Amino acid sequence: MLVTQQPVLRHFWYPVMPLSHLEAGPKACMLLGQSMVLWLTSDGKPSALRDRCCHRSAKLSGGWINNSQIVCPYHGWSFGSDGICTYIPQTPTAPPGRAKVDAYHCKKRYGYIWVALEEPIAELPEMPEHDDPSMRLIPEFYEQWQCAGLRLMENSFDNAHLSFVHSNSFGPADPIPADLDITETDYGFRMVSSANVKNPEEQKELLQMDDDETVRHMISDWFLPFGRKLHIRYPNGVEHAIVTFATPVDDESSLICQWVYRSDSEADAPAQGVINFDRKVTMEDKEVLETTDGDVPLDTRTGGEKHMPSDKPGIIMRQQLAALLAEHGETEARRPGPNPVSVETTLAPLAKG
Repeated sequence: MLVTQQPVLRHFWYPVMPLSHLEAGPKACMLLGQSMVLWLTSDGKPSALRDRCCHRSAKLSGGWINNSQIVCPYHGWSFGSDGICTYIPQTPTAPPGRAKVDAYHCKKRYGYIWVALEEPIAELPEMPEHDDPSMRLIPEFYEQWQCAGLRLMENSFDNAHLSFVHSNSFGPADPIPADLDITETDYGFRMVSSANVKNPEEQKELLQMDDDETVRHMISDWFLPFGRKLHIRYPNGVEHAIVTFATPVDDESSLICQWVYRSDSEADAPAQGVINFDRKVTMEDKEVLETTDGDVPLDTRTGGEKHMPSDKPGIIMRQQLAALLAEHGETEARRPGPNPVSVETTLAPLAKG
């Protein structure tokens, strides 16, 4: 699936930048192949416009903010959050509204700016941990990876890769993946699983557990199309919820936005130590994911990719995305080339229900 060629994906909310990055002025970013400029008004409201002045196409992100308006650096035209040009210095008495650039839906939540390019068809995902006084928020990282968002989402729910990709961090020696249970929801699905994992020295200190192995009791939510929350509970009661969104930049790359919630205190587990260990794990994922093909086939009958039973979460993701496209009258956009259909559909029975 080529994400920039699926119009329905423009109707979802995506985190595009940490709120703190806009404190110094307007910033440029890209979502689904669309260049945008982001800024904050004087009352802290986020704004998002197409990053092209409608006069002579200069990038608005190279300009500045004046009275909550973004000013084009080329000729000084000013634009409001709705995209309407409010002032042209060369014709100061002209009424506003003569010119306009595209404006996008924009909100702030969980420390990020969220943007939907078209009228949203889904709400922003709910994170109960964010308002839970027993949980603390730890921002982790925000950066671009050369992989498709769907690849990262499938990886996040894949119990079969732990022994291999994460062999140097927490991955168990036993390659047989842990059992899982999936319940489909109106936002995607919820997966419940428990996995025996290694408890390396870094984790022993953070979890205050001396055992060489431990158990991760996991409740994982997939937020269609490219978001997840992995809520882990350890045997000693510590809870660690990892939120990761793969915001699609274009057909081959994603902005990876990650933050966590923890039930312990800074004295028990310093935030930097939590960040360092999670970073080690995500870098192991990145090394593999950046070698994968960005054009992920939603139709699992194609012969390009084979499947095994533990791929069930990813198969359901592909089925739900294919159903979303069909519901909105779209067909899956793929790169040109042979697309053979396999007579063997290993997981078709497993992916139902």
